[in-house]
This record gives sequence, C-alpha cells and structure tokens, in this order.
Amino acid sequence: MSRTKTILLYIMAAIYMYIGFDHLLNPDFYVRIIPPSLPFPEVLNVISGLSEIVLGVFLLEPRVRPFAAWGIIALLVAVFPANVYMASANVGPDGPGSGAGASNWIRLPFQAVFILWAWWYTQPDKITEQLD
Repeated sequence: MSRTKTILLYIMAAIYMYIGFDHLLNPDFYVRIIPPSLPFPEVLNVISGLSEIVLGVFLLEPRVRPFAAWGIIALLVAVFPANVYMASANVGPDGPGSGAGASNWIRLPFQAVFILWAWWYTQPDKITEQLD
C-alpha cells in the first residue's frame, strides 16, 4: 500500500473511531438529527456509534479491511437520511431550526466523497497484485 493510502487509512480509521465514541459520549446531537419517523432514536444512535468504532478498528486489520470498508459504505448509506433530515429541518445544537443553514446542505455531497474514500480500501493494491 502506498504511503499516501496508508496515511489516509489511519486518518479514516481515527475519524470513524472518534465519531463513534462521540455518539456514545455526546448522544444528544446525534439523537436530534435522526428523522422523527424512525423508531428508537437512542438505540439507533448507539448502534451507529458502536458500528463506527468497530469498523474503524477493523479498517486497521488487513485481513478484514475490505469488509470493514464495505461496512462503512453501508453505514454511510444508512445514515444518509439523517443527514438529509439535518439539512431539510436545519437541525443544530438546539434542535430543528437552530442549524448552520447552507452548511448542512453543502455537507450532503461529501457523503459521496466519504463513500469513494472507503471504496478505495475495498480494492486490492496494484503492487500486491504484481507480487502474487
């Protein structure tokens, strides 16, 4: 794996682990951005947080890295409705209507960037393929 890809892997793993722990330590914000139509927002928050921690750790193990990356892609797709709700209801620290406005909308396309970043780790390294 290239040095750049390795550095970005560690950054990605750290981000997911940090955000996962933040879900558990500061659940109020995350619970507020879960669409009201979904049941048990507190439970969904814990599941999301624990998933992010586990997937972040698993990214660091080469034998399960592709599965962890696919798991992150699935998680990003699963939480996308929360991001849409956060933008459409302008959810911020004090609930709907207290958000950052346009920045919530600008954030949405970055989900595609995060998905592509995770997808990069589902692919075998070209150097490894040449050595086999």
